[in-house]
Amino acid sequence: MTLDDLRVFTAVCRTGSLSAAARELSCTQSAVSQHVKRLEREVGLSLIERHTRGVVPTAFGRMLDAAVTEGLGCIDHALRRLEETARAGAGSVRITTGATTVRHFMAAAVVDFRRRFPRVSLEFQTETSSRGCFDALAAGSVDLAWITLGPAARAVQQRPVVELPWSLAVSAADPLAARTEVAPADLQDTRLIGLPENSTARRQLGAWLAESGIRPVFDTSVTDWDTAILLAELGLGRAVVPTLPAWSGPGHPDLRLIPLPGLPALTAGWAVRRWDALSPPARAFAETVEHHCGTATVPEQRRAVAHPEPSGR
Repeated sequence: MTLDDLRVFTAVCRTGSLSAAARELSCTQSAVSQHVKRLEREVGLSLIERHTRGVVPTAFGRMLDAAVTEGLGCIDHALRRLEETARAGAGSVRITTGATTVRHFMAAAVVDFRRRFPRVSLEFQTETSSRGCFDALAAGSVDLAWITLGPAARAVQQRPVVELPWSLAVSAADPLAARTEVAPADLQDTRLIGLPENSTARRQLGAWLAESGIRPVFDTSVTDWDTAILLAELGLGRAVVPTLPAWSGPGHPDLRLIPLPGLPALTAGWAVRRWDALSPPARAFAETVEHHCGTATVPEQRRAVAHPEPSGR
């Protein structure tokens, strides 16, 4: 049994396909199959089940995958820290997050961090869901993940950074545009623009509305909040979105964000494997983002929605 055998096995479990694992690892499908077969011969048990649409780990395979994923992630992280220490402060910080997170939460922090640590590079990896971010953390391919916080995940520590109240985004011509706030009941039978169903924010929003007996219809699905805002401003639908200061003011003259105080705020923040195992540059970047997020408090965000800046129109 070799480390390569174990790395290949975890890739197969993560991708659910021998061919997908081969593409990820830049090798042949036959080579992937040989690694898995060697592991199965050594442990004397079947580790994966082959189906027409891919493979799934057996109960024994899931047990091995969980242990190997955590162990390899720790090894990779330790090797990176040793390498960065040897290079006397140089190195990289790898972050995984959604497509628009950097612009909304990290722009000022990136500038600040690069000024303070010019020899450290920042590498961003886009994922479409918190699950994808957790997988990247478990595999040791990233240091930090910026996510919508949800239930605790295996082998991942979460830290809340900012709370975002919800608003209903509509065009200026919408009948609800003049309202000072809306209640969850106002969304009954409303057709909404929504994020993909596998996103944490979409699941939390649906659960909170369901608790109020509200079941809106999501008839348009987009990949990020910025697209939802664009469609709402164009009058092509309504969207329940977290309140972000960038959407208020002259940049969006035909958009109205109406507070939804009846919904619990959405919490965003960091997820890591272990805070005490972060490299100094990674910890510094996380703290820099937290500092800059702290300069715009939730009350200030609410004021920005209730009293938007003049649009000049």
